[in-house]
Amino acid sequence: MLSTSIGFVGTGPMGAPMARNLLAAGFDVALWNRTAAKAEAAARDQPLATVAATPADAARPVVVVMLPDLPQVRDVVERADGLRAGWAAAGVVDPVLVVMSTVSPVAVTAWAQELAADGVRLVDAPVSGGVEGAVAGSLSIMAGGADADVAAVRPLLDAMGTTVRHLGPVGAGSLTKTCNQIIVGGTLNALAEAVAIARAGGLDLATVLEVLGGGLAGSRLLADKSRRYLTGDYEHGGACRTQLKDLEFGIAAGEALGVDTALTQVARDRYQRMVDRGDAELDHSAVIRVVV
Repeated sequence: MLSTSIGFVGTGPMGAPMARNLLAAGFDVALWNRTAAKAEAAARDQPLATVAATPADAARPVVVVMLPDLPQVRDVVERADGLRAGWAAAGVVDPVLVVMSTVSPVAVTAWAQELAADGVRLVDAPVSGGVEGAVAGSLSIMAGGADADVAAVRPLLDAMGTTVRHLGPVGAGSLTKTCNQIIVGGTLNALAEAVAIARAGGLDLATVLEVLGGGLAGSRLLADKSRRYLTGDYEHGGACRTQLKDLEFGIAAGEALGVDTALTQVARDRYQRMVDRGDAELDHSAVIRVVV
């Protein structure tokens, strides 16, 4: 049976609302973030929340991690005041580490095997839905792990998402998220080219986007990003640097599985140009800047 006391590491734009949804569902949550003020903000007015001074202090039988990439996840586990030390000090046996970050499916599978040798069970459960989905508790969650481990943490996943699926063994969740990001990166590049052509051809862009949205070309991305194309506001949002990282994962997965990823490589190269020109933090729809 899942303990109602869990740890949550990483209370950034995604992690904070995810943690608050766990608190709203009745879980006692020990929060840790590198910038303590962010953990304190997530815990504010939440009687079931505590702020941990170190990752070790957040070590519970189940710990959720929402950090940028696998190196940061490994650090909070292995550092001197990390989760591994906390589990040992608390006498926690066979803890479950739920990695909800978007990470390399190849790398997380290999690391899970290392952790298993020390009795740490890993579930990779990346998410899609953005900050809005995190706030609403409507994320799409893609879980990979042993049947018993995923079943054990299913109640907390259900508290954060409305579409929760177990895709297979460890790494399957991250591989599914990689597929998601390949589609997102490729679609945004196609949208950028279409918008650039519409503008260059003297068309009314608002009308073009409306018509496209009502036909077969309509998509969630088109609906979400139309405002940015019309206003030129590419601040905040899903960062170009993050999209670049995710496309690199896709290319690596393709190489490992013998799949041609020529289109993904084109998208990757454009996001690399965005990063190289200093636009790494702009929303990933800003890739149109290297199309025109």
